[in-house]
Amino acid sequence: MKMHRATLAVLALTFAIFPFSQVHAQAYPVRPIKLLVPLAAGSTADILSRTIGTELAMAMGQPVVIDNKPGAGGTIAMAELARATPDGYTIAFASQGTLVFNLSLYAKPGYDSLKDFSPILHVGGVSNVMVVPPDSPAKSPFDIIAAAKAKPGTMTFSSGGSGTSHHLSGVLFGQLTGTDLVHVPYKGAPQGILAVMSGEVTMGFFNTPTVINQIKDNKLKGLAVTSLTRSPLLPTMPTLDTSGVKGYEVNTWFGFIAPANTPPDVVSRLHTEIGKILAIPAIRDKLTSQGFELAPFTPPSGFTKIIREDLGKWPGIIKASGAKVD
Repeated sequence: MKMHRATLAVLALTFAIFPFSQVHAQAYPVRPIKLLVPLAAGSTADILSRTIGTELAMAMGQPVVIDNKPGAGGTIAMAELARATPDGYTIAFASQGTLVFNLSLYAKPGYDSLKDFSPILHVGGVSNVMVVPPDSPAKSPFDIIAAAKAKPGTMTFSSGGSGTSHHLSGVLFGQLTGTDLVHVPYKGAPQGILAVMSGEVTMGFFNTPTVINQIKDNKLKGLAVTSLTRSPLLPTMPTLDTSGVKGYEVNTWFGFIAPANTPPDVVSRLHTEIGKILAIPAIRDKLTSQGFELAPFTPPSGFTKIIREDLGKWPGIIKASGAKVD
């Protein structure tokens, strides 16, 4: 009995000296990790999340379960993450759309990007491509601008949901060209892309990785890319900036985040392992060949800086456009 009491006393002292969060971090992970993806299967976010998730599962010794939560511009997934227990067992893929655009588009997005999350790693970015149906008479952005000005309010563009980079690309295009475009949101990027292919809408602005094959197969016609420099995957395609829409730039960034107050050791472990995965030549080649521009390996604070800077840039653009979701 004395030995039993002594053992309990030692255990009690151990937990008093090493708080639960530290003991937890040392043991982490001991069960599957859920990776929330705010867009539909087949989207850019899904492609990258599954590629990294597969490797992360092997590195962590636990399954990484991809949980696609599309809808409401990604606010459903982000709000769920904000409410999740900060223990490293629920993380999310996040983007410029979910962490910046949504805070101006939604009256009540359900989260605060700076207060509710712990950035893990900024992964990189990707340009969008302005696409039209293969039989569209438009040969350049100027053709779209002329048609939109000739018949205001009749030109439509699809997106993978309100608040996505697809949506804001169209908003910025209309703002800089003085055209009145009609936004048609779909449940996810694949549906929005199909709407352009079929001619259901006039055009769309979608991530390069998700439309590159359709462009090469002549199922879509690409007019210009949204980045300031040409895409390595579409070297002959001009940028919107050089096509006459001066100052136009949408180069969507993305990365991984955890709930606020996730133990620093857990964030550090995830940051390190994801960074190692992105350093694997085969993984880098796979992602860059699909149009992803991988960022230099930086600490989580670097990701926080990017979020803060964009929160100072985009709200004014969105407010001036009058774009709102609810």
